[in-house]
Amino acid sequence: MSGQDHGDDGVSRRKVLECMTWAGTGVLWTVTGGVPRSLGIIDSAEAATAAAPGMSFLQISDSHVGFDKPANPNALGTLEEAVNKINAMPAKPSFMIHTGDITHLSKAAEFDNAERIISQTKLDVHYVPGEHDFIDEEVKLYRERYGRGTKGYGWYSFDAGGVHFIGLVNVVDLKAGGLGNLGAEQLAWLEDDLRGKSKSTPIVLFAHIPLWTVYPQWGWGTEDGGRALEYVKGFGSVTVLNGHIHQVMQKVEGNVTFHTARSTAFPQPAPGAAPSPGPMKVEDAKLRSMLGVASISFKQNEQRLAIIETPLQG
Repeated sequence: MSGQDHGDDGVSRRKVLECMTWAGTGVLWTVTGGVPRSLGIIDSAEAATAAAPGMSFLQISDSHVGFDKPANPNALGTLEEAVNKINAMPAKPSFMIHTGDITHLSKAAEFDNAERIISQTKLDVHYVPGEHDFIDEEVKLYRERYGRGTKGYGWYSFDAGGVHFIGLVNVVDLKAGGLGNLGAEQLAWLEDDLRGKSKSTPIVLFAHIPLWTVYPQWGWGTEDGGRALEYVKGFGSVTVLNGHIHQVMQKVEGNVTFHTARSTAFPQPAPGAAPSPGPMKVEDAKLRSMLGVASISFKQNEQRLAIIETPLQG
């Protein structure tokens, strides 16, 4: 996202916007050899059907259960709408990934409500925490629910459909407006986890805050994310899934495709389009077109990944 036409903030807003992929009814992406190609905006049901061959999974993010401000007075309700969309899919995904900020204030009742709604999908769900899930004083509610069998503050890996998935935690001791951080312990674990893996194995990294630098002025990036990406440099197919910024952005660097997801709770402004990030109030009729879920499909032996963004409405 480099180039001329810099604004007062030192970043080209035009270039930032060029890097963004805003999905309408649903955008089907194919990724071959690390290079994505958009097949265009298509009906979400047709997109789901197209993605059905091979292994598919869903990404959901930033449900912020407990949020009740004007940007969305009923975040639990829109999460339920997202779950209803998932349950209506013609092809059942293999599992679901939640890329953090399950709750808004890390309260036990918020975790309970989120679990009650998300469990209605009857899917296996793999979580990583957002900073809003680590607010409780002893930082234990998330770890008690989702940290069993994980390392450190909740990082782990698993294999599914020939793909190696790695859940990372970059929200520990996060300062307001500061960049995410993985830390030496987690990076050492990641290097060890990847050791011995065939370079033809597709890799999916997922974390809350983007591992690439989206907009450092707002803390939208991970200060040691580059270290993590060095470890996957030799793999032929790498996909990085994040939440946190509540909007769809995608870019490619070499063999790595980066994709951020919408929230199911509220939108945030585009980088530099407001004085600061945070819940963005839009017209009630427009809200659901800016919330949604992502469906990702992988067909073995084709190194092919398809990402379909489905808004709650529109």
